[in-house]
Amino acid sequence: MSGDPPLRVMLVDDHLLVRSAVRQALTVPDIAVVGEAGTAEEALLLAPQLRPDVLLLDINLPGSDGMRVLRELRPRLPETKIVMLTVSADRRDLLDAVREGAAGFLTKDLSPDALLRAVRGIRRGDLPMSRTMAAEALRALARQAPAGRAPIGDELDLLSVREGEVLRHLAAGQTDREIGEKLGISPRTVETHVGSILHKLGVRNRAEAAQRYRDEREE
Repeated sequence: MSGDPPLRVMLVDDHLLVRSAVRQALTVPDIAVVGEAGTAEEALLLAPQLRPDVLLLDINLPGSDGMRVLRELRPRLPETKIVMLTVSADRRDLLDAVREGAAGFLTKDLSPDALLRAVRGIRRGDLPMSRTMAAEALRALARQAPAGRAPIGDELDLLSVREGEVLRHLAAGQTDREIGEKLGISPRTVETHVGSILHKLGVRNRAEAAQRYRDEREE
């Protein structure tokens, strides 16, 4: 192998046997499993401390879900490649993950060798996703982002359900604390959602995002 340091990988899955199997598959000189978490809360605490190169993340986690972890960690760990590793091959899960910024989408029916190849490929810039899923994701994104500036409605379609809720309250003039109280999330989580909303809508600040929402409602 090259002289590069080992690829640092963190595992997030609520099943100990799954984590053990993945860790065993990745026990090679050029990869180091640097941490594991079994819940969303553990992942949100540990990942910012470890700052892994790759985070393999299950969608279904007790008490929350992997999509929430993805939404919160992606802006906080811009250098980490967050890859969903799940039993789900559902199209909606795939598209939601891509919209939220996942760097890949793998299913747990992969063989150990295939998983190892996929993780190693991340360092080379490969997309850790089957060709079928990649094609589906590209078709969906192409439908939502036609040439030139996308219509406002198409841009709003890029938002997750929770981001849409945050934007609706933001457009109503509510503060992060007020939005958090209404949605049952922390102000910091609201701030994370707002950052993602600004990025997806291609606007510079909250006022522009709120105006974009109001313009859509007036059409």
